[in-house]
Amino acid sequence: MTLAGTSSPTRTLAAAAPVRLSSIDIRLISLTLVRPFETSFGRMDARVVPLVRMEADGVEGWGEIVADDQPLFSAETITTARHVLVDCFIPALLSRPLSSVEDVAAALRRFKGHQMAKAGLELAFMDLAARSRDLSIRTAIGGTRDRVPVGVSLGIEKTIPTLVDQVLAHVAQGYQRIKLKVKPGWDVDVVRAVRDAYPTGLLSVDANTAYTLADAEHLRQLDAFDLLMIEQPLAHDDMVDHAALQRGLRTDICLDESIVHARAAAHALALGSCRLINIKIGRVGGYTEALGIHDTCQAHGAPVWCGGMLECGIGRAHNLALASLPNFSLPGDISASKRYWARDVITKPFEVAADGTVEVPTGPGIGVDIDHAFLDEITIEQRQFRAP
Repeated sequence: MTLAGTSSPTRTLAAAAPVRLSSIDIRLISLTLVRPFETSFGRMDARVVPLVRMEADGVEGWGEIVADDQPLFSAETITTARHVLVDCFIPALLSRPLSSVEDVAAALRRFKGHQMAKAGLELAFMDLAARSRDLSIRTAIGGTRDRVPVGVSLGIEKTIPTLVDQVLAHVAQGYQRIKLKVKPGWDVDVVRAVRDAYPTGLLSVDANTAYTLADAEHLRQLDAFDLLMIEQPLAHDDMVDHAALQRGLRTDICLDESIVHARAAAHALALGSCRLINIKIGRVGGYTEALGIHDTCQAHGAPVWCGGMLECGIGRAHNLALASLPNFSLPGDISASKRYWARDVITKPFEVAADGTVEVPTGPGIGVDIDHAFLDEITIEQRQFRAP
């Protein structure tokens, strides 16, 4: 099917036949990062990752929920996701037949917010629907790439020389774009040092809402470093101040946290709040909104790229499928599995090739196999909900 009002390729977002889900499992797993990751809002050493597994007619589908344990990046948390899944979302899905991902979105639409929890369900159903048709998700959504270009996001380090060493190590691994996390006190001097060491490559910064419009003159200093973008410098719920800031900057602003659905993307582009948009499928509610944002940006001539949320291999596989769409024209934050995890939950970890690309899985659904033995080993909580 083609989404109304767009020129997108034909999409097959439905299952082979309408299904009634027999069960939905929610599983929490614990993974330790190979290296601590620090942003403007905090430092992370490990993640508790909520996973969703659906089953219908002997076919399964897997999704990942990107919420954290504290409401720092987003108002959503693992606890809020668990609540709305158990008390609202799962009963709504188990009570009716579902033909497509749009049916999932429609069943959950009356519940306000909680996009990360909704995304986990949409991702799992999309995997199930594509598997039922023996299609890869890339094919089902109209993806056009076999491989996608990738960059890497590097956190705040204790010293600038340590960060520069990290930059050069990842450039040597083939990554096509380096993104630096910044915050007040860790910005202009940091970028200058990295740009001196990495003079011609694609370089961007991500503030995760750490600044205000009062910092405009300070942020204007970043124009000197030929950055690809400044990502989300101001508040997550702001459009107007971002537009004012963009008018005073030569460097493109990219919005992330502000873009919660396709309508927000349209508003941001119309206001001039940004020139680029970061689409995180796990943050915007799943495939329906992610595809809508992609198509809206494509219609406005605005490039998009795929952001990351420290996903394990399940979420990363969904990200790769999404990033195969034609308007994902900038390297995304879809790093190799080993960038974050000593061992991933999939049997064949993702690798970055020497040319800075990652292969998009072509098997049915997300196209990867789950390492069930390891998954059981790191599971800290599991609940199954069966259809009445």
